[in-house]
Parts: sequence; C-alpha cells; structure tokens
Amino acid sequence: MKVLNIVKMGHPILRKKALKVSFKDFDSIKGLVENMKKTLEHIGASGLAAPQVLVNKRIVVYRVNSNRIPKNGKFKKIPWTVMINPTIKPLLKTKKEYWERCLSIPGLHGKVPRYSSILVKYYNLDKKLIKHKAHSTWAALIQHECDHLDGILYPMRMIDLSKFGFNDTPGDVAKDMIKNKSSIDPLFLDLVKKWPQNK
Repeated sequence: MKVLNIVKMGHPILRKKALKVSFKDFDSIKGLVENMKKTLEHIGASGLAAPQVLVNKRIVVYRVNSNRIPKNGKFKKIPWTVMINPTIKPLLKTKKEYWERCLSIPGLHGKVPRYSSILVKYYNLDKKLIKHKAHSTWAALIQHECDHLDGILYPMRMIDLSKFGFNDTPGDVAKDMIKNKSSIDPLFLDLVKKWPQNK
C-alpha cells in the first residue's frame, strides 16, 4: 500500500464527471481502494473520491470515526466503506447547512447546504448492491464525496460565500457554536479551540 497524491482545486480532473466502474473491473480496483484507505489514514481524514487521486472512476472510500460524530448526530461509528457507482436520493425536501472541508481545497472551510437525510445505493467490492439511509453529518459527508464524482467542489454548492474562510480564523464557526454546538462536526469545534483569538 502507498499514500497517494491528492490533486488540488484547479486540476481539470476535479471538474469532470467520473466514469462508471464495470463489473469486470471490480477486481482491478482493489489495490486503488487499499491505497485510498492508506492515504486517509495517513492524513487522518474521513473520505476520498477517486478523481482526487487522478482516477476518473465513480469510487468513494470513507469512514466516520467516533471523534467525528456530533453530540446529537444519532449515529454510531461508520467502518471503512467502499462505494462503487453510488447514487443518492434525498429523503427530505429541505436542506440544512453543514461546515465542510476538503482535501483538494486545503486550509479552507465553508458552510454548505446538504440534505440531512438521504437514501444511498452503491455496489461494494463483492459486487453486492447496498442500500441504506444516512443522516446528519454522515449524509453530508456522502454527498460531499459523491459530488466529486460529478465534478463539483463544495464552494460550488455554497449560497453564502461569507461563510467561506481559512481554518486558522474560523470566526463564523465560533459564532455557530453558540447556537448549534451539539450538531457541529467536532473537527470544527477543535478548529475554534486552536484559534488564537479564542485562547
């Protein structure tokens, strides 16, 4: 296994619609999947889409560790999950805004409207069709990673660019903590703790 290079915003592959993986290619992507896991472990991140590592295929690898679940998230730790050719169906018409970061846009964060409850379908490496519901920040993560498969980066989803900023000055996250602390990904609560003006 090896740590892969993650391409940054501006690279043309991040604007492409990724290609579906055919059943005959499932065995050949197992090495890629293991390298994607290794890369996430090395960085300490939650999710990665194949286009971010220069592979134009509809593959997402993610996990949600216990330390990334908001207090009112109402879901448990999510183990390593490989989604091949995923599709998403919203279960609610309205969206909620979630704070997000992206490995392809280092040093920045933004508040992004996402469906808070979704039905996701995908194939695993054993060619089995998986269907399940996801909600809260788990649903937001899946939508974020699947956007990469359609050439969409999270700033393109934002409706208020005043909520787009650098990680070392998370002023709006600090304000949001006052009202919504129990629903914010703990990653962003840690940002506020590290922010010099909050010490």
